[in-house]
Amino acid sequence: MTVRELRTERLLLRDWRESDLEPFAALNADPEVMRHFRGTLTREQSDAFAGRIRSHLAEHGWGLWAVEVLDGPEFIGFVGLVVQTFEAHFTPATEVGWRLARDAWGHGYAPEAARAALDFGFGELGLAEIVSITTAGNDKSRRVMTKIGMTYDPADDFEYPLLDEGHPLRPSVVYRLRR
Repeated sequence: MTVRELRTERLLLRDWRESDLEPFAALNADPEVMRHFRGTLTREQSDAFAGRIRSHLAEHGWGLWAVEVLDGPEFIGFVGLVVQTFEAHFTPATEVGWRLARDAWGHGYAPEAARAALDFGFGELGLAEIVSITTAGNDKSRRVMTKIGMTYDPADDFEYPLLDEGHPLRPSVVYRLRR
């Protein structure tokens, strides 16, 4: 299937290239980027993750797109949509998510690209609702979620089931946006 590209004023959300793997591994190895995830990734783990992302894109034409800055860096991370099926009160659900290199932070790229992914999800896919999840302490991602119009209800808070009981990243939040 052809991977759909999304374009914003400053960004291109596109299919992945082999040349993306090295900068992707670097951002996945950055402890600050990965602070709200289970941990940093080795090059092998990063390449395997990119392989799963690429397979999904090839099969469905949408997913976690590589993000390129027009007239700038060719790869700054990913933004896109993923279907979450782990067991929680709001799943299965389509989530908008992002992971950008630290030097891409603070430029408004995450909300700009996330809005394009939301438009695609509501328009092309006809979704009724899109969620975004993160750890309770991830204030930066929570600000992005608010900037893109998502709402938070403390009643939706949950314990991320893929982490062990007592894990400090297990307390998680859900933000929602309806079409």
